[in-house]
Amino acid sequence: MEELIAKRYANALSESTKDISGIAELLNTLTESIDTKEVKNVLTSPIIPNEKKTEMILSALGTHADNTLINFIKVLGENKRLDIIPSISKVLNTKLQKVSNKYEGILKSKETLDAAALSNLEETLKKYTGSTIKLKQEKSDHDGLRVSVDDLGIEVNFSKQRVKEQLIDFIKKSL
Repeated sequence: MEELIAKRYANALSESTKDISGIAELLNTLTESIDTKEVKNVLTSPIIPNEKKTEMILSALGTHADNTLINFIKVLGENKRLDIIPSISKVLNTKLQKVSNKYEGILKSKETLDAAALSNLEETLKKYTGSTIKLKQEKSDHDGLRVSVDDLGIEVNFSKQRVKEQLIDFIKKSL
């Protein structure tokens, strides 16, 4: 439900401004501060008036915000929707990725890949998807590689155990 509401607000914001990337950058910064426990508690608290919550968000923006973003934050405050700013930011980032055809993905593995192997994997993904994909590495206990690009709906999993099991099954079937 929250994502649907965030899409409506993000669409309205993107239609009302020319500098959507600048606003998305400010909302990303704002999202980092909103994701802290204390700020979330303030934004969801029924005790604190909406005007105070709106003032808090506007003061966090500082002087970097243009009038469109300031008015947008005020509308969110009036409608008691300041807590969905992270979702709106996510929707805007997805829109920007679609326009630029550049996406971010996550590579999970036990061992860290070197830059050449990571670049080779990114090029292979580009060849098959037609999109530029920048991968971030994360350590995991998974014995193999797992690549996921959520915005494109891609998930590739290479597991040593799975390959071993498939090889054994193939040998059994051929006997």
